[in-house]
Amino acid sequence: MCWSTDIARLWCGEQDRWFALTLVMDCHTREVLGWSLSKRGNAKSAVAALEDALLTRYGVIGKATPGLQLPSDNGLVFTSRLYTTLATQCGLTQGFIHTHTPQQNGMVERLIKTIKEQCIWIHNFTSMHEARAAVGKWLEFYNTERPHQVLNTKKPAKAYELAA
Repeated sequence: MCWSTDIARLWCGEQDRWFALTLVMDCHTREVLGWSLSKRGNAKSAVAALEDALLTRYGVIGKATPGLQLPSDNGLVFTSRLYTTLATQCGLTQGFIHTHTPQQNGMVERLIKTIKEQCIWIHNFTSMHEARAAVGKWLEFYNTERPHQVLNTKKPAKAYELAA
């Protein structure tokens, strides 16, 4: 089993300017399990996304399937004490891609490109509050209504349901 995580910087209008979207996805089902939108994109926001993913999949923060891999880049957020402590306590095995090789974390990188093309870039957000609502709505659509070729046109939530 493998989850993947990354952070993208996105424009959020003149009021809030830039914000960070942290995503955690299930590499098998392509389902977005957790996400966080924050002004800073720091370790706390990455921890919030990971906690959201754990709650989504297991209903509790303190456990995960033994051997669950969690690849990410080598950024300060994912190597921070706060983040690595949570991952270790939950039984996750962190893995880090090589420097300057985003293709090693390609699934979540592709997800970020897709959310930019299909949600972020088509809106002219005026605030982070507005962006949070639109991103949340799009991620719900992505998980429950958007079919994926790699899943034989199943939707991510349905793919997980069938695999469970």
